[in-house]
Amino acid sequence: MKFIAIIPARYQSTRFSGKPLALLGGRPVIQRVYEQAVGVLGEAYVATDDERIRQAVEAFGGRAVMTRTDHQSGTDRIEEAAEIIGTDADVIINVQGDEPFIQPSQIETLCHLFDDPQTQIGTLGKRFETIEAAENPNSPKIVCDVNGFALYFSRSVIPFIRGAERERWLDSFPFLKHLGIYAYRRSVLAEITKLPQSPLERAESLEQLRWLQNGYRIRVGETSVETVGIDTPEDLGRAEAFLRASAQG
Repeated sequence: MKFIAIIPARYQSTRFSGKPLALLGGRPVIQRVYEQAVGVLGEAYVATDDERIRQAVEAFGGRAVMTRTDHQSGTDRIEEAAEIIGTDADVIINVQGDEPFIQPSQIETLCHLFDDPQTQIGTLGKRFETIEAAENPNSPKIVCDVNGFALYFSRSVIPFIRGAERERWLDSFPFLKHLGIYAYRRSVLAEITKLPQSPLERAESLEQLRWLQNGYRIRVGETSVETVGIDTPEDLGRAEAFLRASAQG
């Protein structure tokens, strides 16, 4: 089975314009993401709508694909890039362009989800360490069936633990944080990008609910590795500190 990574990267961002080109430890964020992905899979592309990002990627020896500016999601951008590339990959991995610390073990876990032919889409979850973190609506939660397929994603804390004090909830259930990395069978990617928005997606503003509501099966792999995503300039500062601590460790 063949896997490739496609990394969506826009220049414009409400909270951090130019984020892919911001320097982290002397290298652009997008370079660090690319190197992590290609190191595991051997083949990766950056899908962008900005010439500055394309030039930066090619300057460090990476591969970039220019895509339209009007995509509503990274998934849509990846589908266009896959069409342009003409890839023969069985599975395409969507590595977020703001995750410079994505780990080889996480990518490998995603790949192994497709050992099961029932897996159409794969993603990752990590157990919350505090109830306060689980209550953050910016950290979507996942509940799964007994076979590891997602039943639902929510910004709310799910499930509700009846008869237990809030402080004891993590002792009662393994609350799972959704990490925004996906993998799709090539044919499934082409299908889901043609779907209209669903009511659940609009309610929670979570794209993956569109796929679930249309009957697609999302397999969830679990990771214990914490990464540092970059959404704001403040996050970049935390990433620099994380990089220094990792080097010292």
